Amino acid sequence: MHLLTFERCSPGSGPRGGQAEHSMSDLGLGFEELESTMPGTHRLGALIQLGPNAGAVVDLNRALAVKLVGEDVGAPEAEADSLLPPDMLAFLHGGARSLEAAHAAFAFAADALERYDAPDLRRAGVVEARGQVRLCAPLPRPGKIVGVARNYLAHATERGDAAPPLEPVLFLKAPSAVIGTEDEIVLPAASKQVDYEGELAAVIGRLARDVSPEEALAYVAGYCAANDVSARDFQNERGQHFIGKSCDTFAPLGPVMTTSDEIPDPGDLEIRTTVSGELRQSARSKEMIFPLPELLAFASRRRRPGYP
Repeated sequence: MHLLTFERCSPGSGPRGGQAEHSMSDLGLGFEELESTMPGTHRLGALIQLGPNAGAVVDLNRALAVKLVGEDVGAPEAEADSLLPPDMLAFLHGGARSLEAAHAAFAFAADALERYDAPDLRRAGVVEARGQVRLCAPLPRPGKIVGVARNYLAHATERGDAAPPLEPVLFLKAPSAVIGTEDEIVLPAASKQVDYEGELAAVIGRLARDVSPEEALAYVAGYCAANDVSARDFQNERGQHFIGKSCDTFAPLGPVMTTSDEIPDPGDLEIRTTVSGELRQSARSKEMIFPLPELLAFASRRRRPGYP
């Protein structure tokens, strides 16, 4: 499933009054009774990839609420909030239970699109056309962003390293640097050398502490594209590595997070970076010096073997 975080663009999105001919509300599902969501509110969604509605966004929490209305569940919105929270961070905290509910909600919406007119679902706030939403970063404010430096041999050689590092070289980026792919990267006036790097981001879904490489991938909720923007002059000439990595807007994420149940083995994923349609970077995860399970295990350690 391709999860995302979105905002509705215009007032009145969500359930509206009135009925279309042969609408689902004719079946007594009570769409008009569900509360509307305000523009600017972050919502958890899933991208429709195939069919005539490809590109549209399903509001998963709202889809589940409508599904529960049809099943005559009392307080459907409260139940939907409990099973499938409307924001990504709470969704991750829900773990497997929330993921199962998300699959059920998306399947309901996909089935309903086949059986009923899409305008009825939009009137219920279940489906939004792509042009009616603004895509945010899938996880707008992660608790921590841990990056890995020089983890591709070609990049390490390009930077002048005589040999690969003996262990992963980690760095932090400030969570406040995160933006969505539709947001603008702002170049700081004090920097004259801003660079980009396409990266694979693993979204950790639960607390990972002292995990082994063998169990590390079980902690990954999903994967998304990331742009590691850096002010190289801050980073290299002035030695201000954290500042050079953490300026506002320096961590674009998304647009979607693909859940790990769709990518059970991230060992050979392609990462491509394009600028104005021109391919600038291309790499595969199998080319990493330290593969993802080793990186996650290393980053989760509170101490190294043989060290206090």
